[in-house]
Amino acid sequence: MKGFCLLAASIALCAQSLDIAAFDRARVLPSADAYLNEKPVTVTSAHSPRSAGGAHDFFSEGDYWWPDPKNSGGPYIQRDGMTNPDNFAEHRKALMRLSVEVPALAAAWKITHNARYADRAALHLRAWFIDDATRMNPNLEYAQAIHGRFTGRGTGIIDTIHLVEVARAIEVLAPALSAPDLNAVKKWFAEYTNWMMTHAYGVAERDATNNHGTCWVMQVAAFAHLTGDQETLAYLNDRFKTVLLPNQEAVDGSFPQEMKRTKPYGYSLFNLEAFSTIAQILSTPSDNLWTFELADGRGLGKAVAFMAPFIRDKRTWPLKPDVMYYDQWPMRQSSLLFSGLALHQPAYIELWKTLPADSSVDEVIRNFFIRQPALWVN
Repeated sequence: MKGFCLLAASIALCAQSLDIAAFDRARVLPSADAYLNEKPVTVTSAHSPRSAGGAHDFFSEGDYWWPDPKNSGGPYIQRDGMTNPDNFAEHRKALMRLSVEVPALAAAWKITHNARYADRAALHLRAWFIDDATRMNPNLEYAQAIHGRFTGRGTGIIDTIHLVEVARAIEVLAPALSAPDLNAVKKWFAEYTNWMMTHAYGVAERDATNNHGTCWVMQVAAFAHLTGDQETLAYLNDRFKTVLLPNQEAVDGSFPQEMKRTKPYGYSLFNLEAFSTIAQILSTPSDNLWTFELADGRGLGKAVAFMAPFIRDKRTWPLKPDVMYYDQWPMRQSSLLFSGLALHQPAYIELWKTLPADSSVDEVIRNFFIRQPALWVN
């Protein structure tokens, strides 16, 4: 935490003309006010008969898997990039709801110090992570199941990217939370982190060579930062340098594994957001991942420089449009804000300001997981 605060202080020198709280106040407070009356909705609020888990187990189904027209009732078949709207998504929706409301409430509390926002956020945190009747079990053994094939998969771990900003919100809210609540919530995240690092699903996801591997590091970094697990944070720092960058970034700054998908634009943005969030969490003044480069010049700065022109003008994108949701991107990509501050690139910040901050499209909400910059930038 000390390293993060020191880095934030150095970044603030570049951000003297950018008051995030003032810039985002008119957006944050009305939404947070609306959430003051929202009651918690956790995984116990819905259950699928196709789930092999119990009432407290998170369950979801693989997005791109569909019934086989040649084998009715048989194992599903894959249609990459095409989301099946009939798959069970209630737990994912509940988790996304949590990830929208709690960070907004935390941001509003940070801006105003009005206890109502912190109290409502704490209500959600207790329901999800503490209360025996409604809490979620700290594992993802039944996520992204495939009918007729798997009751759960390691790839399902990506569903909890929506806890990354929740973890950051908890850090911000810590002074306003009771000690028993804060300790209990941290215990849940410590248990989930241990599961991610030791279960076969977690190990498989860690070793993925595309955005799934990036998101594993991002999640564990966010959760370990919350719980103060310095050993794990050091491990993740090394993995960023020796595994993620060498195996995923090309010499031009692109992500080849994402570029070859049927939604290359959206996936490239998504992976860049995850890389940027890792750097924002793990960087310290003495070990700044934003400026770290491999011997051949590959680094996060080059990755942002590759995508920035296509964020500014999507018409210049060199590949075919994504098969779905192409018109919904870009959003107000945090990679632009974070890199603009860390790399002293005001043009990135100005571009970030012009982009839409919120969306009502489920697919965008699912893949756009940093929504409250006031929680990340002082």
